Amino acid sequence: MATPPSSEDCGGLDSDLDWRINVVFPLRSPAPPSPRDITSASPTSTIRGLEGAYRNCRSRGLRLSRQRRLVLEILWRTGGHLSARDIFEQLNADGRRIGHTSVYQNLESLHENGVIECLDRAGGRLYGHRTDPHSHLTCLESGAISDIDIQLPPELLREIERATGFEIESYSLQLQGRPRSALA
Repeated sequence: MATPPSSEDCGGLDSDLDWRINVVFPLRSPAPPSPRDITSASPTSTIRGLEGAYRNCRSRGLRLSRQRRLVLEILWRTGGHLSARDIFEQLNADGRRIGHTSVYQNLESLHENGVIECLDRAGGRLYGHRTDPHSHLTCLESGAISDIDIQLPPELLREIERATGFEIESYSLQLQGRPRSALA
């Protein structure tokens, strides 16, 4: 195993490096997370979250134009991860005439200002309404992406810190899988 980069070389921590972190759980490791430790994004926080996004825009000096409000409403209403084209098509299907360029520019501005998240995928950029630390589960059958909240065991975080020499401040996991029914 190659030596992990030093803390002065944070830019070296990318997926192209040839080093791996190997964490071995002892037989008495903590139990896997229970369903209450892993939750999906709550649709009940939609309205409060959208109002919070409006407040976030205002506090960052972003004008809440009609187009920007429409883009935010689509992201909060769907709760998923959408491309600029998906948003453009949904708005036009709803009878809201807004140009593709305007949708893209608003998405980029909202992302640059920390109001929404942006995921770079092989098929292009996807935008989501959450900006808090969270993880993603991608279905290998459909490509659907779900937001999930996972709390790693403190012992695992300490082991990662020991192995890398870094203090973990936040994390997100990119998980891929298939529905159990597809495996049967």
